[in-house]
Amino acid sequence: MSGFADAVAELDARQPERMVPDLSRITAVAELADHPERKYRTVHVTGTNGKTTTARAVASLLCAHGLTAGLYTSPHLHSVTERLALCLEPISEEEFAEEWERLRPYLQEVDRKGERVTYFEALTALAYLWFADKPVDVGVFEVGMGGVWDATNLISGDVAVLCPIGVDHPELGGSVLQVAEEKAGIIKKGGVAVVREQRPDALRVIESRAREAGADVLLEGRDWGLGPRSLAVRGQQIAVRGIHAEYEGYFVPLHGPHQAANAAASIVATEAFLGRALDEGAVREGLEALTSPGRLEVIAHEPTTVLDGAHNPDAAAALAAALPEVFSWGKLHLVLGIFQDKDVDGILEGLAPLGGDAYVAQSRSPRALPADALADACWRAGITAKVFGSVEEAVDAARDGAEDDDLVVVTGSLYTVAAARAHLS
Repeated sequence: MSGFADAVAELDARQPERMVPDLSRITAVAELADHPERKYRTVHVTGTNGKTTTARAVASLLCAHGLTAGLYTSPHLHSVTERLALCLEPISEEEFAEEWERLRPYLQEVDRKGERVTYFEALTALAYLWFADKPVDVGVFEVGMGGVWDATNLISGDVAVLCPIGVDHPELGGSVLQVAEEKAGIIKKGGVAVVREQRPDALRVIESRAREAGADVLLEGRDWGLGPRSLAVRGQQIAVRGIHAEYEGYFVPLHGPHQAANAAASIVATEAFLGRALDEGAVREGLEALTSPGRLEVIAHEPTTVLDGAHNPDAAAALAAALPEVFSWGKLHLVLGIFQDKDVDGILEGLAPLGGDAYVAQSRSPRALPADALADACWRAGITAKVFGSVEEAVDAARDGAEDDDLVVVTGSLYTVAAARAHLS
């Protein structure tokens, strides 16, 4: 095997990904490596929905302003190299293998002392190292899950961005209040928290945490906001009321009101990080370079086929709101695959008003809900459903059964989206 293949095999041996509620292992690895995460300033992004796009946008804007920005996101769709990038350019397989060689002895030392370093902890440590080695001026980190106990939470978090918070991962709790307590943990002493519109329970937790940390809160709707927006070819034009300036007439090559709000939050987070108004040309360059694979992504035409990794009720509702704004169709064909630990009924309730038929399948993830059970849930939600043996078969059936003016939407999980994306690409 190549060095990269060896590295990925060793990393995969640390699966399944899981959240262990302490930072002892990642702290031990960081100490052995002389705390690489302290060698650059950082922006930290959390929330239930929108955090990947927001993190990508912040990194793109910072790079357009002349800074070298490292980006760490999760999960990946096709290759683990997607999770680490420099100005949106993923790490090469060669560099990944080189960094893994540097990291391996630290992981082995910590493994010997107790519980094994997890998959996500190892990957986060690799990001810490790679960013320090480049070196970067700023690291933009998306949390993997939660905040307080997330392996990314060793960073200084000069700016924390809190995207909308809802219920998603059962490990974080069954209420918005519980989830917010975890996610607000990324707000650091003396930092700045850029806060999207939140449910009341979440906002109370965030404001309380900010007071304890002596952090400034920049709240959407009060301190900044998304202004008028209009549809454009392959995206939308937006205006943003920032904290240092007004930004009008900027093109964002992403669809949906939620993506416009993500872009607005990224502008404000970049303002907060730089401490000034942004350069007009850099904002234009940074936003126009933005991509967000698997999030309202048009992957094929005739019929138009859209991928969106909506995997919780809030994300499903956002998808249902965005589709009729951006697309028109004769009939809708939904390709669905959802994890069994998700709020399946809540997701389907959000999608049901769109109408159409469902083509359901179980993805290759061990967490995926069996297709028969998902079909039963679709029928309960009033959605006609057919069962297929794989995501690829479901995608083919949906596209074969659609007219050229119909719309095919693949959703329910990023694993489902990844399978469809690889198949159609």
